[in-house]
Amino acid sequence: MFADFFIKRPVFSSVCALIILLLGAISIPTLPTARLPEIAPPQVQVTTTYVGASAEIVEDTVTTVLERQINGVEGMKYMESASSNDGQSTIIATFDPSRNKDIAAVDVQNRVSIATPQLPEQVRQIGVTVNKQSNNILLALGLYSENDEYDSIFLSNYADLYIVDALKRINGVSEARIFGERRYAMRLWLDPNKLASRNLTAQDVVDALQEQNLQVGAGQIGQPPTVDGQEFQLDLRAIGRLTEVSEFDDMVI
Repeated sequence: MFADFFIKRPVFSSVCALIILLLGAISIPTLPTARLPEIAPPQVQVTTTYVGASAEIVEDTVTTVLERQINGVEGMKYMESASSNDGQSTIIATFDPSRNKDIAAVDVQNRVSIATPQLPEQVRQIGVTVNKQSNNILLALGLYSENDEYDSIFLSNYADLYIVDALKRINGVSEARIFGERRYAMRLWLDPNKLASRNLTAQDVVDALQEQNLQVGAGQIGQPPTVDGQEFQLDLRAIGRLTEVSEFDDMVI
């Protein structure tokens, strides 16, 4: 009987249906819809590099020092670390899902700051990086030259200059890295026998490079305050970093 009333009055039924539809559309934004909770626990990654050190040395002098300070930070569930023979130290701290990832990163950064004075000088110069990110790879992109005009070094530097920074600016992207990264550089191969015969070490060569391969500002001539009659102000330019193989050959160690 109830259905017959609406069947015999199609116009009235259509109006009622439209009213119900409009009321539903209006009430949707005000409904107490429950949101799905965070399933993946937040992770904070700590990375640094000890150039020239073996995995054992990195573990003893860098990774262990950082782990001791990071351990016990509020809300942390567990921590994992890795030290590699290329001098890389990586620590991943996993927190409870209820923990705010921004606050967790700040807490880890504070612990890292406490441990920094205990790290080797070379590590402190490079710095320790703290990022809110998962160690899992979300997407991998391949960069190549169709006609083999550009080599891997050029492509790696192109990606570093024009692609990586653009990817990092995308909302939700924490880190973008170049696998197999290669940079334009002057590489020096040392003869250990000749170094030993002159009572030198690899660190002596590094110290000489840092002292003689500098980029400095030479200053100005005629910069105020000056004497009366001074009309010109000249910028001085000095030879900067070494760029040729012959210049490195002439270095004094």
